[in-house]
Amino acid sequence: MSDSVGVALRFALYLDLMLLFGLGLFGLYGLKASERISGAVLNFKGWLVGAALLGVLLSMASLLVMTQVMSGEQEWQALGPHLQMMLWQTELGLTWMLRIGAMLVAVLAVLTSARWPSASLWLATWAAGVALATLAWAGHGAMDDGALRAWHLIADSAHLLAAGAWVGALAAFGLLLMPGSVQDIKRARILARALTGFEVIGAALVTVLILTGVVNYLFIVGPNLDGITSGTYGILLSLKLALFGVMLGMAALNRFHLSPFMQRAVDAGEYTVACRALRRSLSLEFGAVLLILGLVAWLGTLGPMSPD
Repeated sequence: MSDSVGVALRFALYLDLMLLFGLGLFGLYGLKASERISGAVLNFKGWLVGAALLGVLLSMASLLVMTQVMSGEQEWQALGPHLQMMLWQTELGLTWMLRIGAMLVAVLAVLTSARWPSASLWLATWAAGVALATLAWAGHGAMDDGALRAWHLIADSAHLLAAGAWVGALAAFGLLLMPGSVQDIKRARILARALTGFEVIGAALVTVLILTGVVNYLFIVGPNLDGITSGTYGILLSLKLALFGVMLGMAALNRFHLSPFMQRAVDAGEYTVACRALRRSLSLEFGAVLLILGLVAWLGTLGPMSPD
């Protein structure tokens, strides 16, 4: 199995679990209790159940590929004993089983959301957060030992959760900005309110992303610039940082110009132009996020001094 397939699976799994966690979290801080009923504003049942089930399939495929690579076995039919050993005798296998269990809990929670929408969304989001955090055990943090390993995994997990919250918020705003959704003035007001409410949360997420990013760099490379000045790892990391800067620029545009513009437009009753401008900006920002996740998936397969 080629490395490109492994990178593609890592990318898909990152994106899927970040959407699962981030969309649920958005429903908790961005919507009122009555708006958390699936279909009232967002189709939580469809999106969250779909993301969780897709996450199960991607996790299964990822485990198969990882087992084949680690065992060196060329025949898929002969992977059985290696899979059993991977699942029951390695920490990676135990975290994989925890991820699968957490995603199944998320599915069950969402499917019972009609009666307790807020409680179900809390449970689904918590389970999705656990599933997302398990990806840290497939990264560089799992290679450390002792206390250093524990702190590295904590920093990796916090970075993943903050990134997932950001990705989910972008996806939620994109869904709220769909042409069919904003034709209703009530939905447009919900969008404007959610954008305003995201200002503080967004600033907190950026702070966590920057701090944990710096901490992770120090854990992997150390207090020097070798990690961004040499080899493939350095090139990819530099591209990631550049794209992160673009993302922050787009976020600042949304925060200080487009969100207030949207609020004024909704108050005036004519918000078509504001929606169009926000849609373009969020599309560019989400595009930058996708490129960043692709680079992260690739970086996870390399060491800081990788020459190629």
